[in-house]
Formats: sequence, C-alpha cells, structure tokens
Amino acid sequence: MLAILDKFAARVIALAAFVGTLGLLVEVAVILIDVIGRYFGSPLRGAQDVTQMAMVVLVFGGMALCDRQGGHIAVDVFEKAMPLWANRLGDILSALLGATIFLGIAWNMWKSAALSQLLNLSTNIINLPKDWFQYYVVVCCVITAFGMILRAITLIARGAARKGHAA
Repeated sequence: MLAILDKFAARVIALAAFVGTLGLLVEVAVILIDVIGRYFGSPLRGAQDVTQMAMVVLVFGGMALCDRQGGHIAVDVFEKAMPLWANRLGDILSALLGATIFLGIAWNMWKSAALSQLLNLSTNIINLPKDWFQYYVVVCCVITAFGMILRAITLIARGAARKGHAA
C-alpha cells in the first residue's frame, strides 16, 4: 500500500514541479522581453504582474519536490550526539509539523481565494485574476503536505530514510 501511495505521490509531485518549471520559463521569457523592450524604449506592459504570478507558480510548484528530495534546510549540529531513535523521532515530528504548516497555508489561502473571487480581485496592470493563483497555491500546499505525511508514515513503518530521500 505504501508503495502505491509513494508512486502516486511521485507522479503528482512531478506534475507540480513541471508546472513550476513552466512558471520559471514564463518568468525568464517575460523578464528577457521586458529588458530588451526597455532598452528600445518600450517595456512589456504587465511584466511585473506576470513575473509576480510566475514566481508564485515557481515557488509552490517546486516545494513538494524539494521536500521529497530532502532539499530543505536542516541543522544537524547535535545529530551525531543523539541516539538513532531521537533522530528518527525528530524526522517524523518535523515531517508532521511541516505538513501542519502547509495545510495551514492551504486553509488560509483557500479563504483568501474565496474572498478574491467574491471581490473580483486582480493584479494591478493587466488584471490577472488573483484567485486562480491562490487556488493553485492551495493545491500545491496540499500536495506538499501529502508528501510530508507520507514521509512520516514511511519513517514510522520502515525506519530511517536514506539521506536526501523520503524513504
């Protein structure tokens, strides 16, 4: 069962990372076009709006992959001095705490997106609807929390994970 969930999580996380990659490509293209346009006296209208929203797509799209690959910052000053069970417990608790934080972000962003939809809020220059991006953040945060919960369950069921891999 864990193997099936892990395979499903890997695919969903890869999809989120792919969308984040598209956000990066859009951001680079917009900045490049805007800089060239500014040089010729005609900057790209709405470049700031697109860049800000592309950054949202980029950051939250890659968050689950970063966690899955063990890419988050870890301070291991006392790791060698502590027993294995304490390190495992810390890994489990940090995964559960991370999942709680991301679910909290998702909940608050869900409420914010509903408000943005109600008030028809959009970006300043080219009026991109903010709720689309806020709902995207909700989905990515739920994916990240799911990955963290799966990592905690895997650590509990199988023992310590290999360094840089979510077991």
